[in-house]
Amino acid sequence: MSIRVLLADDHGVVRDGLRALLEAQSDIVVVGAADNGLDAVNEALTLLPDVVVMDIHMPGLSGVDACRRIAERAPTVKVLMLSMHGSAEHVYHALQAGAHGYLLKESAAAEVASAVRALHAGRRYFGEKIRAIAVRDLAAGGRRASPLESLSAREREILQLLVQGSSNAQIAALLSLSIKTVETYRSRMLQKLGIGNLAELVRFGLEHGLT
Repeated sequence: MSIRVLLADDHGVVRDGLRALLEAQSDIVVVGAADNGLDAVNEALTLLPDVVVMDIHMPGLSGVDACRRIAERAPTVKVLMLSMHGSAEHVYHALQAGAHGYLLKESAAAEVASAVRALHAGRRYFGEKIRAIAVRDLAAGGRRASPLESLSAREREILQLLVQGSSNAQIAALLSLSIKTVETYRSRMLQKLGIGNLAELVRFGLEHGLT
């Protein structure tokens, strides 16, 4: 039986390239695609693919938070994270969210099919460059805790939407919350991070990879 794969990336060219690459394999079939994190979660829960190939940075909901939701609600679905960033911190956050593999986008074409097969077989998969970078970072003193770790999953979700320019009303509508609740989350983030205003909060999000 073919390995069923869902693609989640906000760049159409990347999705098309991955689809062509994977569908050229006799044992892999692409069953769906999504261009944002929320749709990726919904498609994963609906289609229940064997593997989701997920971009770490996507609009609406980051790949890390989308991965966390999939891991919580559909634990049989394995997530392979794709990223332009290979620091130990990025890999750590992906693994904490439930990812089973991590590839740099620059090496994805050569390794993605092998990674998909490994995850489907119940193994973890890390690209060669990821392994080398992790060893380098650990040798330099290990992974430093990120200030993002002090935020809850919902707070990170709202912060990403703020970074993308969404208003309180837009965030409330998108996440089915009241505007007052969104404002409460914002105030709580400012307090936790010791940040004085929205502009500084958005800058913080950008500096820590929420794009």
